[in-house]
Amino acid sequence: MSVRVRFAPSPTGSLHLGSALAALANYLFARKHAGSVLLRIDDTDRARSRPELEGAIADDLRWLGLDWDEGPIRQSDRFARYRDAAADAAGVERRDGALVLRAPPAPVAVPDVVRGEIPIALGDVVIVRSDGRATYNWATAVDEIDLGITHVVRGEDHLANTAAQVAAIAALGAAPPAYAHVGLLLDEAGKLSKRVGAASVADLRAAGFPPEAVVNYLGLLATSGPGDVLTLMELVARFDVARLARGGLLVDPERLRNLSARHLARLPAPELAARVLPFCPPGTDREQVEHLAPALRGVHTLRDAAALVASVLEPPARSPLPELAAVRERYPDRLLSEEQARALVAELRERGVPLRQARVALTGRDRGPELWAVLAAIPRDEAIRRAA
Repeated sequence: MSVRVRFAPSPTGSLHLGSALAALANYLFARKHAGSVLLRIDDTDRARSRPELEGAIADDLRWLGLDWDEGPIRQSDRFARYRDAAADAAGVERRDGALVLRAPPAPVAVPDVVRGEIPIALGDVVIVRSDGRATYNWATAVDEIDLGITHVVRGEDHLANTAAQVAAIAALGAAPPAYAHVGLLLDEAGKLSKRVGAASVADLRAAGFPPEAVVNYLGLLATSGPGDVLTLMELVARFDVARLARGGLLVDPERLRNLSARHLARLPAPELAARVLPFCPPGTDREQVEHLAPALRGVHTLRDAAALVASVLEPPARSPLPELAAVRERYPDRLLSEEQARALVAELRERGVPLRQARVALTGRDRGPELWAVLAAIPRDEAIRRAA
């Protein structure tokens, strides 16, 4: 049987990291088995669904490199089909103008490919509202059948929905797809909230994380297994649905920052400069940014890289530190490696030169990229001029 999965975001907000995790898991599973990916837009909630958010979600998926083979298919275009299907389903009755699927006599066995069947007790389920609109669970059940979905990979918060959908599919006389449920992303306060920073792909894009690092991080969260700094295709080869993560998955910002720095360090100088430039002030010269690429390879994000570029290209107000100038004079014009730049910082520390004051002398700022990266980015004569 050919694998056929779907990713089904709701256009009611930005692409949440948890949704991106589910999308990635579907993508990895499908590509691992030479299957296909369908993009379905779950927009049954007309009051909250917005077309511009659908476009933003698609942009975020493309930015991550998660393409799809078919779609998008919108549930809002299929309401007539859902009503027709309800008329043919077993165990459906009309109540107050709505169509209701009667509760099954026993708990519904949710077929999970990782855990075995999970029994969930289920009550009566409204499938078509009195205004003729299908509910999410009914629309989804009909779609799984009509669109030939073989596997559904999604978050554990959908377990109750899965039970309702399995019952609905049975009422239509069909067999359900296989299900797998991945754990939920958590921060230190609990479930990762959309209202807290860095909870969406858009947040991470704006912060300057490269897509390779975000995909790498989510891929490591999705399943256990070997590897650290991995490409999307390496994540495909590594993926095993039997190792799908369960329970709460604590988001570790420092691990993401570390992966981000390592992916940025892999980029050729022209590409690194091209990615940094949109975060720089308008009019920043691309050739100058490209010239600084060796120093930019130690930063954690593209926004950090842009801050480093600004600190180099915009001479600060004078804040002399002769001890810094004296030490810098003994090193080459360009510090050709991170090790050499860190050695310079170590010598400054040994000689009692205040490192925070050194940063201010060089950049006019008391915060920013690591001092070794600043020193690597600024040529010797310019650094001496600023510190003298």
